[in-house]
Amino acid sequence: MSFAVLGGIFLNIGAYLTYKGMIFRAIWSYLIADIFWVLMAFERQDWTGMVFIISGITFGVLAFIQMHRGVMEKELKKEIK
Repeated sequence: MSFAVLGGIFLNIGAYLTYKGMIFRAIWSYLIADIFWVLMAFERQDWTGMVFIISGITFGVLAFIQMHRGVMEKELKKEIK
């Protein structure tokens, strides 16, 4: 099985977990998928792709940290009102 297929499987798992409302577990699944895609880009020596994937991972981790701290909850509540 290739890294792309494994990343796709974890992407689907993350989408299912998001659908079920398990956001924090879904984020872990998305991060695992990203790791597989970094490995795929490294294997193919796609350095530009690795830069974009790693920058996406960085933003995802930062968003996860903000969600875990409850910082984003305030913004979500403002939009609902």
